[in-house]
Amino acid sequence: MQGKTAKESKTIMTEIVLPNDTNSLGNLRGGRILHWMDIASAIAAGKHSNAVVVTASVDNVSFENPIKLGDVVVITATVTRVFNTSMETHIEVWAENLPSQTKYKCNEAYYTFVALDSNGRPRKSVPLIPETEQEKKMYDTALARRELRLVLAGKLKMTDTKELRRAFETN
Repeated sequence: MQGKTAKESKTIMTEIVLPNDTNSLGNLRGGRILHWMDIASAIAAGKHSNAVVVTASVDNVSFENPIKLGDVVVITATVTRVFNTSMETHIEVWAENLPSQTKYKCNEAYYTFVALDSNGRPRKSVPLIPETEQEKKMYDTALARRELRLVLAGKLKMTDTKELRRAFETN
């Protein structure tokens, strides 16, 4: 199976914050941004794997700045590593206030997806070929993030991790 680059599956999604997307403070609701992030990252994972994908996990979501009514939201999702049937995506969310032309980072997260075959069963996914230094760094650190997810889910013992223990031992 031939691999794909991160650039081939990178997804950029743009939305505008409307009144029905906000809370009583005029800020975008957290659930709405998580919904948009899931869509953008599912598109990136689906493009990468040439398959229907399902969300397996969402982790390390950080809400850095509120997004205001009327702001334009740009969500970038990139596949960072492919394992066997699962793949990790990294999502960044930026907002822009058009009248003031102010751009600011709002959110960041990692989502994990599983590629499915026509019977709805997990299938092997297309390998990722990291090209840039940043892509190689994200690729190299993805295994420790995966091990942490599995430890937190009770599917792996800390003593059975390699990359995660190495990360703690060297810091």
